[in-house]
Amino acid sequence: MSVLQTASSAISPFFSSLASAEEPPPNNQSGPRPTLVNEACIEFLITEMVDLMFRTTADSENDREAVFYKLELLGYHVGQSLVERFTRDRQRFVDTLDVVKFICKELWTIVFKKQIDNLKTNHRGVYVLQDNNFRWFIRMSTEGGSSDAARKAAPYLWFPCGLIRGALANLGVVSVVIAETSNLPQCTFQIKIAKS
Repeated sequence: MSVLQTASSAISPFFSSLASAEEPPPNNQSGPRPTLVNEACIEFLITEMVDLMFRTTADSENDREAVFYKLELLGYHVGQSLVERFTRDRQRFVDTLDVVKFICKELWTIVFKKQIDNLKTNHRGVYVLQDNNFRWFIRMSTEGGSSDAARKAAPYLWFPCGLIRGALANLGVVSVVIAETSNLPQCTFQIKIAKS
């Protein structure tokens, strides 16, 4: 089993358990009980996952692209799995804007415990999602200042880009997702919907 498959199989159930409100009751209790997951665990997992991807590749620019691809692919699989689980009892979405609103409100709340702060669209297939307090960046800092911190934080955006793209793909929306940050903990995700 590859590192990608192992990481993907470990992450999907973790996010599912984060959002799950119920689990089967133990033998000595009646009724559902909440599933509790330590939030620090996912932050450490993401940090270690990014570090592992860089450690297992060389330092050339092509290898950096390979790291991006692997992290984005992991996020893609997790996004597909989460959407499959949390939309199974919902009606189909009517249009793309409803799908993006679902990502901003419900999926973001499942993964990051808050909604996206700002959603903008040009009504021609481009959506900009802004998170002013991105959870994985709250405790990040470097000695080099904000530009150095933004450069070092960029790989941590590749997984959520894949998460968004995978969620959209599972809801029937083919897209390209890119992210950027210039001032931690704020980040912006741009979704470009593929024309059919």
